[in-house]
Amino acid sequence: MEAFNRKLNAYIETWMGPRDKRVQGMLLLDNYPPTFALTVVYLLIVWLGPKYMKHRQPYSCRGLMVLYNLGITLLSFYMCYELVTTVWHSDYNVFCQNTYSSPEVDKKVISVLWWYYFSKLLEFMDTVFFILRKNTHQVTFLHVYHHASMLNIWWFVMNWIPCGHSYFGASLNSFVHVVMYSYYGLSAVPALRPYLWWKKYITQLQLIQFSITILQTASAAVWPCGFPIGWLYFQINYMFSFIILFSNFYIQTYRKQSASRRKEHQLGSSASTNGHANGTPSTEHAATRKLRVD
Repeated sequence: MEAFNRKLNAYIETWMGPRDKRVQGMLLLDNYPPTFALTVVYLLIVWLGPKYMKHRQPYSCRGLMVLYNLGITLLSFYMCYELVTTVWHSDYNVFCQNTYSSPEVDKKVISVLWWYYFSKLLEFMDTVFFILRKNTHQVTFLHVYHHASMLNIWWFVMNWIPCGHSYFGASLNSFVHVVMYSYYGLSAVPALRPYLWWKKYITQLQLIQFSITILQTASAAVWPCGFPIGWLYFQINYMFSFIILFSNFYIQTYRKQSASRRKEHQLGSSASTNGHANGTPSTEHAATRKLRVD
């Protein structure tokens, strides 16, 4: 296995250039196969999990979900806070920053970004909970693409560009995850659900995040500072793929729901008018009322 890893690492470095030696020895980063294997296991769970649960009752997982979402929320807050404060008090340039700055600052950023990479592995649990609770309609192409790709991309990011300009997208995404996972954690408690009003705005916030990341990444391409240009182009295209997929999700989830509710409301109003005109509530109106309650 060690010989295979050496050959694979040599092949990857031939293709991508020498790796950043500052991350040597960090958990999961020395060799690519563990990250790839974990992704394969994740995809097998996506494929086999619904088959396993098909004839079983859904699990509640409520207590575990509250703890998990609280943990991801706190980890995301830690990463966002550490990255922003570290960069703010250093000579990092927000528009373009090479991977070599002050050694102390770079070491701190690398350490936090390793946690960001590792958090992408922890977030596989999102899918596991969906499957165990039989909410498989939420395991969409967007969901699987997002989770599977992020872990692998960040293995390469940590080995070649583990600091510098890489901090920005991670900082912004960590902030969004504070908002998102706090919502998920609170929504796991049924008594709190009526007070959670910001679910719709999470996707809007994610779309804003992708757009800001594209603009900030493009600035480094327009006013270069030595950060590898190929990575900048890759990130811009990757963010565009998210904008397309998340926009489609937003339209399908919220715009069509709003149109359906407006139509339902119009039907209900019409049924109500007809019912009163006849002196008794109509059967259609009663059915519409029941649909709204359900």
